[in-house]
Amino acid sequence: MSYTAATVQLLSPEGTLVESDATAAYLPLVEALSDEQLREFHRQMVVIRRFDVEATNLQRQGQLGLWVPSFGQEAAQVGSAFAARPQDHIFPAYREHAVARIRGVDVLNIIRMLRGITHGGWNPADHNNFHLYTLVIGSHTLHATGMAMGLALKGETATGNPETDAAVVAYFGDGATSQGDVSEAFVFAASYQAPVLFFLQNNHWAISVPVTTQSRTPLYLRSEGFGIPSVQIDGNDVLASYAVSAANLDAIRAGSGPKLIEALTYRMGPHTSSDDPTKYRDDAELHYWQERDPIARFEAYLRTRGEGDAFFAEVRTEAEDFASDIRTRTLALDSPPSDTIFDFVYAEPHPVMAAQKQWLADYEASFGGDA
Repeated sequence: MSYTAATVQLLSPEGTLVESDATAAYLPLVEALSDEQLREFHRQMVVIRRFDVEATNLQRQGQLGLWVPSFGQEAAQVGSAFAARPQDHIFPAYREHAVARIRGVDVLNIIRMLRGITHGGWNPADHNNFHLYTLVIGSHTLHATGMAMGLALKGETATGNPETDAAVVAYFGDGATSQGDVSEAFVFAASYQAPVLFFLQNNHWAISVPVTTQSRTPLYLRSEGFGIPSVQIDGNDVLASYAVSAANLDAIRAGSGPKLIEALTYRMGPHTSSDDPTKYRDDAELHYWQERDPIARFEAYLRTRGEGDAFFAEVRTEAEDFASDIRTRTLALDSPPSDTIFDFVYAEPHPVMAAQKQWLADYEASFGGDA
């Protein structure tokens, strides 16, 4: 499944702007971006990719139990993340590393989570409403829809004030669309006209199952069937991701109800570090998508605007420094006391948790001081 006439693309694989009837509504949003904003798009994509590579290396070296790469999906995430506003709530799946960083999460917290030394990683209230990673595929679309329904009931959206009106964004992948939870989220979102944007990153593989097996039609037509206006974009085009997300989020905050964006992208690496993609996909497919690399495409575009070697060298240096810092801080991480597993299960003290915590303490003490 690749680009079609219905796919919104603002930046060609060669890095030139695409001007057509299909892009006319979105180009003004791109033209309003400053040079500094465009440079920041590139910076975030390059830095998070280098972080992703470093985290993969750390997992291979025994520092993490698992790593979930986002390599190749940077444009979809960066563009959409910059389209969101601080008051919006973001519900990620488990590979939205770029979105996390843009929303202010120290990505070492993702490392901590996948190292197994934290329950969830961060407090969403302290990180611009960026909620916790959810490894139960598709379940968080229900959480996102519930939050959106709550915003509407509390009068925190569609008031006509763009500074405070809020929306919800739920990120998920093509495999999640085959889960019942996602269909249920569509039902409730459509029925209650909830202010939620479903952002589907179609990276073409649900572990080893290709999207062509999962669905005989483009995935954005699934949500259309529930009454949710939906659009398919080139997910390797950061400008399309930004502009289409911004336009849809503006409409959602104004009270137009739920929307869905299917971003066609590609998972360059494995599903997780436990996966070997060479067992189920061929080199020709990988090569096709490598030629559509989102970072190379955007660099070509920036060069046409006059950005020179010095800027790109500066970003590469920043990315290397960032990766080095992540490695240093990862190697310095300590394991928390084992009894902290009980401390944050409930908001208030709970007798069962207290009893289990004491049992574990007594059990560990039974081994003696040298255990």
